[in-house]
Amino acid sequence: MPDSLPYWILGAVALFWFVGAYNRIVRLRSAALQAYAALDGALVRQLDFVQARVADAPPAQAVSEGAPADASLQAAASQLVTLLASTRLKPLDPAGIAALATALHVMLGAWQRLHPDAVVSFDADGTLSRPAPLAAREDAAAGSAPIAWPEPSAAAEIARTQFNLAVAQYNAAIAQFPALLVAWIMQLRPAAPLR
Repeated sequence: MPDSLPYWILGAVALFWFVGAYNRIVRLRSAALQAYAALDGALVRQLDFVQARVADAPPAQAVSEGAPADASLQAAASQLVTLLASTRLKPLDPAGIAALATALHVMLGAWQRLHPDAVVSFDADGTLSRPAPLAAREDAAAGSAPIAWPEPSAAAEIARTQFNLAVAQYNAAIAQFPALLVAWIMQLRPAAPLR
């Protein structure tokens, strides 16, 4: 009995450490999932704004040269709706987030072609950054450039920034050495930010 006491103490410490590390990772994962829920709501509001503007377009504009651009915008918005629905099932899946980012940029590009003066850019903290900030090239290279949004509301950019920060914290937590073992045992995978 006295020889096995250190093993029992060591086993108990290891078990408590494992439970604590797992709880920390789960808290960070939950924060990333909550941040995605806010991002999803903000993207749905952007989509509603775009679809309402497309539906309210006068018929004369639909006959002019804007018809292919209008159809492109409607198709991009439909694709984004589909990808938002599929991403809700696994919001931290890197492939799903990459597809969502591509669809979002396609829709925003179609919106900008159709309404070049009706886009608004916000910094990560929600401050207006239109016209484009001077450091746009450096930010674009780092992947943190603000997106030009159709609806004049900073909610989407703030939600995107909060999601990206939550994902970065989660990824950093599962990449640290001791917690890396917990993540490997529990099969927790890194997530991808929305760029």
